[in-house]
Amino acid sequence: MKAIPARTYILIMTALVLIGGGFYIFTELGEDVLENEKFMIDQQAADFADSIATPGVTTFFAWVTELGSVWALSLGSLIMIAVLWYFYNRKKWRIIYFIIAMGGITILITGLKAAFGRDRPNILEQYDGTGYSFPSGHSTGPIVFYGFIMYLIIRSRMNKLGKWIINVALGILILLIAFSRLPLGVHYFTDVIGGLSLGLTWLVTCIAILEITLWRSGLKKKKEL
Repeated sequence: MKAIPARTYILIMTALVLIGGGFYIFTELGEDVLENEKFMIDQQAADFADSIATPGVTTFFAWVTELGSVWALSLGSLIMIAVLWYFYNRKKWRIIYFIIAMGGITILITGLKAAFGRDRPNILEQYDGTGYSFPSGHSTGPIVFYGFIMYLIIRSRMNKLGKWIINVALGILILLIAFSRLPLGVHYFTDVIGGLSLGLTWLVTCIAILEITLWRSGLKKKKEL
């Protein structure tokens, strides 16, 4: 154990905090949703969204929200698999865990929406505002998809400035997609927060298991040498 650097312990603790914190937030919100609780923050967020929902703002967020749609993430996932296959010299574990991350979150969103059965504030098909509301799929899916890309960038050989620029941009994009659902009127604020917390929990869990798998694979290769 002494050979493990302190940085590794810090990363492990950070991962545990993120997983535990995200799970706690989601379960707390989910419990209240099941009990049909009304959230003051939902009304406050809706009022604010209405106050800024000019035609220009609505058009902007209509474009942004498409980047978190099922078709966009499905197409993006296929492209990512091809990129991983090419640039990572066919290293299987990154491809496998990316598929697990995206496939798993799709199953989770579908199942949890049906389980909670929360009605949307508005049904607007043009903004993918159909079906049940909690948790927001446009919050959950993008944080897993774009978050996994952020992880791969951190693990890449790109220079630090490039990593910062791209990952900050992706982080902002994740938040914009999630909160685009409010001015478009198809989700409650608690749907968005629930989606982000669930997505973060699943993303960090998948990355943590991937890192453990890569570490064990590295040890196995060293023993074979």
